[in-house]
Amino acid sequence: MDDDDDEGGSAEAALGVPGPVGGDTVIHTRALTKRYRGGQLAVDGLDLAVPAGSVFGFLGPNGSGKTTTIRMLMGLIEPTSGTARVLGHPMPRASRAVLPDVGALIEGPALYGFLSGRDNLLRYDAADPTADPRTRRARVSEALERVGLTAAAAKKARAYSLGMKQRLGLAAALLQPRRLLVLDEPTNGLDPQGMREIRVLVRELAAEGTTVFLSSHLLDEIEQVCTHAAVMARGRLLTQGPVADLAARARGRLAVTTPDTADAARVLKEQGVADVVVTEDRVTGEPADRELSGLNAALVTAGVRVRGFGVERASLEDAFVALTGEGFDVAG
Repeated sequence: MDDDDDEGGSAEAALGVPGPVGGDTVIHTRALTKRYRGGQLAVDGLDLAVPAGSVFGFLGPNGSGKTTTIRMLMGLIEPTSGTARVLGHPMPRASRAVLPDVGALIEGPALYGFLSGRDNLLRYDAADPTADPRTRRARVSEALERVGLTAAAAKKARAYSLGMKQRLGLAAALLQPRRLLVLDEPTNGLDPQGMREIRVLVRELAAEGTTVFLSSHLLDEIEQVCTHAAVMARGRLLTQGPVADLAARARGRLAVTTPDTADAARVLKEQGVADVVVTEDRVTGEPADRELSGLNAALVTAGVRVRGFGVERASLEDAFVALTGEGFDVAG
């Protein structure tokens, strides 16, 4: 057994917790529940499995229990019942063994406003007992570069925009190599360009072997960057799995391109198509349980000039609506 194994074993022994299990998952919960004083049930019987090496989207509207779940996973609050294992170890009991391998950005970064961005990171790094002080400035410079803050490194943090603060918090999480990166709404406050840059960074981290657990209420963000996802609503887990599979479970929307949109909408409704939406030259809807060729024939028979006809691939939003029967509040 090498020195690292000895060191890991002694840390576990000192904590009095069992060794790691579940090598294929980096986060595993069973019936994880959090009920606050007053009876509010924030998380209800959560069974979550995050595969190693994935970019895992934790999806749900604000108030669905995402941040509470993350705080339990990171050992910041105790669950009311159930269990959580992170990197194979029970949380919060194994926090000291687990957290050095985890980078996290939760509910926005805690920053010293009177210090520059660079000095904030130097303080974060100095607080890490495993960090080599001889290479501290190099690590900080590299982290600033990765999140696009090199030019603003000398500016005081209180002068940072919300998006810049998010970037600085992400830089803090990246000061050391991490097996797991936990990001709670990482693109909050970022402009579209900043959001694209964070997506690129997340993909790079995943390619380097870091598992990324990304909480968001933005369906488009999850669909663009994540390999796997879980959908939460009102504290309960609705579904989880590969993003492509989640979208595939939902039926795509029928789309008809035509200059005769009013007539097309009327015919489709008569044929049992639901949720018919008319735009400039398109009519879309939820297809009825019948052959699509019959719908097309009905349109042609009614004199509708059909320029395009087919079922569009379902999106993650379509899957969410199918699961919950309601829209998704992307504005939070």
